[in-house]
Amino acid sequence: MVTFSERKDLDPAQLVRLYAQAPWAAGRTADDARDMLAHSDLVLSVWDGSKLVGFGRVLTDYVYRASIWDVIVDKDYQGQDIGTQIMQRILSHPSLKRVELFWLCTRDKQAFYEKLGFSAKEQTGMVWARSRQG
Repeated sequence: MVTFSERKDLDPAQLVRLYAQAPWAAGRTADDARDMLAHSDLVLSVWDGSKLVGFGRVLTDYVYRASIWDVIVDKDYQGQDIGTQIMQRILSHPSLKRVELFWLCTRDKQAFYEKLGFSAKEQTGMVWARSRQG
């Protein structure tokens, strides 16, 4: 049975091991993950005993907008509704009850998020990448 936690003091090395399963997280380090955890507004981790098996986080102003980042489930635990539970817990979190719009970015999981009520039809977005600047 898995358990959920909102503690930010998880071992960043465990998070980096989980991130290693996702191409979008290539190159992330434990030091950077530690800083990221400290500056995220809401963190949700999923555990099987002492093993980190899922994660998601939110950046928000708690009123108008929230962006959801880094939703990931260990490959050995996928298909058990853990990703859905992470998202439902974020969207229904008491501290986010006033948020009007939740944003997220995904390259390959659109169908998963559409099942949860997200729509690509209403969004526009632009990205500025430090790595692409002169």
